[in-house]
Amino acid sequence: MVYEYEAETEKEAIEKAAQELGLERDQFDVETLELQKKSLFKKGYAKIRVIPVDTPDHVQPEFDGKVPNATVRANNPKIVANPLPQDEFEEKLLDFVSQTILKMGYEVSVEVMFREDKKIGLKLTSPSSSILIGRKGKNLDAMQLLANVYAGHLGKEDVRVILDSENYRIRREESLVRLAYVTADKVRATRNSVLLEPMNPFERRLIHTTLNDIPDVETKSEGDGLYKQVRVIYKGVR
Repeated sequence: MVYEYEAETEKEAIEKAAQELGLERDQFDVETLELQKKSLFKKGYAKIRVIPVDTPDHVQPEFDGKVPNATVRANNPKIVANPLPQDEFEEKLLDFVSQTILKMGYEVSVEVMFREDKKIGLKLTSPSSSILIGRKGKNLDAMQLLANVYAGHLGKEDVRVILDSENYRIRREESLVRLAYVTADKVRATRNSVLLEPMNPFERRLIHTTLNDIPDVETKSEGDGLYKQVRVIYKGVR
């Protein structure tokens, strides 16, 4: 879910978010929406958008570091269930996503991909799927963010919406797991750290989770904003 907070300074807004959400600073990402520094005649003002990052106890299944499970989820008829909307919320959500994409100028068919507790996956089928996905899935992530904001407007703040097209999420997950292991091997061989490409919170969590049990390697996120980078570091065996 996405939250917005306001305060006189960016630091105060972040502290306010951490206190109200009950999260540590490394458990959420911050995007600065507005920032006005304090001056002689003006009060300071900061508005931020906060996106919680899943903790190990609440890792989203799409990015839990277990590629076989993701593949099973995509092919499990019990999870896929009926692709048609089953209630007013689903009808409005599917209509919002499809109309948004149609207004962008692209044909699309939207259907329910899976239903889980407080989570729903939507499948986008389009002749322009590569454009809808975008480089590194950024277009898909942006539309997914809009879908989650809209779900909140419908009173479903606790429901997470997942958008996918051409099984991109699964393919991306498998690719990142391979990248994590290859990078760990490189770090162990060179004894140097490696900084990976900018990733969204769920992709970073996948890297952290995948390498969490390797004793001589550790990971940490670096940077600001939604798309941070993961540094893989050699620490040796203790």
